[in-house]
Amino acid sequence: MWLVLVLLACGLVYGLVRLGILLFVWGGPARRTAALAAARGFLLRQAMTSLGATFIKLGQVMSSRPDLFAPQIIDQLRRLQDRLPPFSFRRVKATLESELGRPLGEVFRDFEPTPVAAASVAQVHRAHLADGREVAVKVLRPGVRRQIERDQAILLGGARLIALRPKWRANQPVEHTRHFVEAIHDQTDLRIEAANYRRFHDNFAGRPNVAFPEVIEALSSERVLTMQFVRGIKIDALPAAMDAQRKAKLAETVRMTMFKMCFEDGFVHADLHPGNMVVQDDDTLVIFDAGLAKLLHEDVLIQFIDMSKCLAMGTPDDLVAHLKRFHTYLGTVDWEALRAEVAVFAAKFRAKDLAKLEYGELITDMFAIGRKYHVHPVPDMMLVFVALITAQGIGKMLEPEHNIFSTIAQHLIPILQKRNEHVPDTEEARAARARA
Repeated sequence: MWLVLVLLACGLVYGLVRLGILLFVWGGPARRTAALAAARGFLLRQAMTSLGATFIKLGQVMSSRPDLFAPQIIDQLRRLQDRLPPFSFRRVKATLESELGRPLGEVFRDFEPTPVAAASVAQVHRAHLADGREVAVKVLRPGVRRQIERDQAILLGGARLIALRPKWRANQPVEHTRHFVEAIHDQTDLRIEAANYRRFHDNFAGRPNVAFPEVIEALSSERVLTMQFVRGIKIDALPAAMDAQRKAKLAETVRMTMFKMCFEDGFVHADLHPGNMVVQDDDTLVIFDAGLAKLLHEDVLIQFIDMSKCLAMGTPDDLVAHLKRFHTYLGTVDWEALRAEVAVFAAKFRAKDLAKLEYGELITDMFAIGRKYHVHPVPDMMLVFVALITAQGIGKMLEPEHNIFSTIAQHLIPILQKRNEHVPDTEEARAARARA
């Protein structure tokens, strides 16, 4: 009933706002379209906030899909705050003792009853083990899996209703909704997050400047995750007086970490943002909150490498060839018109100072073209692009003048050669080959 009331209220408000925009917003169709998209995004954010935890998480996952939604909607969804009041310490204690099979006092020397963080899926407490080690204990919110499974059925049912209309069915609402809700559901099994940490530890074993919290396996389960408590400064809260050279080195660490995940390991932290990264006194970058990670199968990995090649050093023909080779498209695509638009898009960005060019801006504009011509990438690839955009944003914050495209091209040259993939004959590619 609450879901129906929220949807009816938002539908009524949207109708009034749409009428107001049509009557009072001047400046042509483009300005009206942008205003309508902003209104849709705002109302969608308000609706998801009103509907609770599952829908807030859903909105956050949706914000990682610029291939499906306009930039104004993405901007609103990224403002969703996944914070809830903590559940009682009595329930925390009951969960821990049930999962670990021992009284709390036998496992921990001390345990802080007030959580350091509380979100829709779990909350985190600080504690000390009997041997003195400081740990973070993540405890699943009681009943959250049942709630998500119930909301999942509602969302999939709604997607199936939408798919009854052939025009809307072409946009695969059921498949995309399933992709969204499965990503949320996976976060209700903390064994998945523990396995992700183990894999990241293995992948970065030879990188002393990057670390992930150590999981205490004997004190972890489906509903409890015990790991090393990480201390440091959030990467977006570093002192303004920090030496520029140190900041540049940290920016390089962030970029190389992301490149390794994306281009070499094919295993990507898919919820990477400044809140999940801290810098320790020795400038070690520690990354945590690894519940949402993605293993890229070989076919998706090569798609991502090829698309990155096209953006960093390719030609319009390279990009159109990539779309034909890898992406799905609905109905008949006017490839000549698409190529002409891609050429304009490429010329616009090539004319800019690449050191000042935002990777996120380029991706957003590129997928706007894709939406226009109904050309869609596979969902897994979008998660990786969003992670790369985030890393570039953090790098820009630390080192504003860095040319990310030059760095990507340089990193890709040996990977493309190793895989016997085509290397474009462009000025950017030749410069990257000379530096590689």
